[in-house]
Parts: sequence; structure tokens; C-alpha cells
Amino acid sequence: MRNRSFRPARSVALGTAAGLVLAGCLAGVDDRPTVTRGSLSGAVTGAGATFPDPLFQEWIAHYEQRVETGVDIGYQAVGSGGGIEQFLADAVDFGSSERYLRQGELTVASEVRGCAAVQFPVLFGAVVLALHDDALDGLVLDPDVIAGIYDRRITRYDDPAIAALNPGMALPEAEILPVHRSDGSGTTYVFTRYLTAEVPFWAQRYAEGTDIDWHDDTLGGEGNEGVTRAVQENAGGIGYVNQSYALANDLATARVVNEDGQPIEPTLEATTAASEEASIPDDFQFDIDDIGGSGYPITGANWIFAYECGYEDETAAVLRDFWTWVLTDVEADRLAAELGYAPMGRELKRRVIEEIARINAG
Repeated sequence: MRNRSFRPARSVALGTAAGLVLAGCLAGVDDRPTVTRGSLSGAVTGAGATFPDPLFQEWIAHYEQRVETGVDIGYQAVGSGGGIEQFLADAVDFGSSERYLRQGELTVASEVRGCAAVQFPVLFGAVVLALHDDALDGLVLDPDVIAGIYDRRITRYDDPAIAALNPGMALPEAEILPVHRSDGSGTTYVFTRYLTAEVPFWAQRYAEGTDIDWHDDTLGGEGNEGVTRAVQENAGGIGYVNQSYALANDLATARVVNEDGQPIEPTLEATTAASEEASIPDDFQFDIDDIGGSGYPITGANWIFAYECGYEDETAAVLRDFWTWVLTDVEADRLAAELGYAPMGRELKRRVIEEIARINAG
């Protein structure tokens, strides 16, 4: 882990950042499959992460209304833990999570269908620290302070450790109320993976996971919606949520010090910068750690899970086409950027489209 030193952050508006990202990602991938539009029909079910749910609902609505009107895609935001569970129980056609399937889960998946699971990322997004008090917008936090807040070592906003990161900011003499996800959550995985990689005591006491044994003096909320509501309704509230929920609810957010000592605002550009630092192997099993430069450090991906076999032909065709459309259509990328998600770069899209083609190909 690099030594951190405080340097002023550069603020980038979401609209400007979206334009920069889309300039590199929108103009599609040339080798996408050819489909006669209006030819698909059938129903597809999915379940999983709440993290991408606002965007998934926009993608689904646009695809059903303007791309393939004979298709019905249902997605339930039950949390990443629920998405993995329902996928491995063969209860849905596809699952979604902010963490990839581990080897043991891949083994279970192959036993369920008698063929391999297919998993691939479809977007990147930031997990932000949302704040109840608008006057604290832009508050600078580092991983040690964030871990201290959730471990209740730091209980007030005017704590010396917070004051040292925020010279000149008038910090309230107020109690901090940390809010966490009470359900199995990929957002929790991204957040705790970050703290585990950065803070030794956190790694020893809590570690990473979709479901954590939180300190008793913290408050739980179900889904991004529940955490957002708890932050809004409770004085002193601070909670980790998907960036899109913070944007939609106009919440104050913290800047987070990255590996190069830069306090970074959670903008789309900063999320994209973080995703570009990630090393992504052929099996698409990766975490986004040790982010420096202009990258926002608490960044994660969303994975989709499907199977190489066992689908009806219509179902498989819809699955392949919908997720390929997500990665190749200008409107799909525009919707992602508007909601604060980072579309993937062209080369990564090309690799993922090859993986999507494995659905029902076994």
C-alpha cells in the first residue's frame, strides 16, 4: 500500500465525465452478432444485485419497448447474495452479483446443469459514502477513518482523525451513525473488500463478504433503498450506497483518499479511471484494488451468471441478444452514463461478447 499524502482533489461534473467516457465507449463493437430485429419472443427471469437495478430497469424497458417488443425480461433486485443463491438453485435464467462466482460455486453450478456456468462483467460503478448533513458534502475520508467509523473507534464528526483530513472545514460536534446493508449484498462486498485490502485491523476482525457481522452500534438497512432512507432520516447518518442512489436522492457524499493520496470525488470519470487500472483475466474473476491516479478507490463491477446448456432455444436467444445489446448499443451506454455507471471500454466489450456467445452453446 502506498504512503498517502493529502493533495487537493479536482472536481469533475457528472455530465462532463459522461461525455468523456462515452466518447471512448459508445461507438460499438464491430463483431457483434447479426439479429433480425423483432424476431425474438419469450420470457426471461433474473435476480440479484440492487447495485445495478436502476440501470437494469432502464435497459429492460428500452429493450422491450423499442428493440424486441415480443420479449419479457423480469429482474428482481434481491441482493447479490440472493442472486447467487437463486442462480445456483436454478430458480432464475440469470443471476447478478457484485462479486464473481468462486471455484466452489462454479462447481455447484456445473452440478446443477451438468455444464459450466458463464460469468461476465457488464458495468462498473462506485460505492459512495452518503451523508445526512448537506454541509458535509465533500468531506474527505481515508480507509483508516472509514474503518474506524464502522468499528465505532471514531464516533464523532469532529474527531481529530477526521479534522486532520479536512483542514478549514467546520465539523459538527455530532455523533456519527454508520449505516450498513442488512441483506446479503454485493455492494457490501465491494465496500468491505476495499477496507480489507487497505486496513489490517479490518481484515483481521471483519474481512470481506456479502454479509458481515457488523458492530452492534451500527444501523442496518435493506437494499440501497434502505440504507439511503436510513441516512436521510437519521441525524449524523453515513452509509455506503451505489452512486446512482446518491445521485437520485441528491445526497451529500464524501471524497475518499486513494492510493496516491488524492481525495477523489465519486464521479463517473473517476470510476472509469479506476476500472481502467484493474487487471482483468480471461476468466473475468477480478477485484479492483490499490487504485491511485485519478481513480475513485471504492469501485466494483457487476457480473451476470448464465449457463452453457439447459435453456429453451427462445430463452437462450433472448439472453444472448439482450446482454450483447447492452454492450453494443449507443442508447444502452447513454443510459448507463446518465445514471452514474461506467460503460466498459471497447476491447473489454469485445472479450465479454465472446463469453456471452457461450450461453447455451454447450
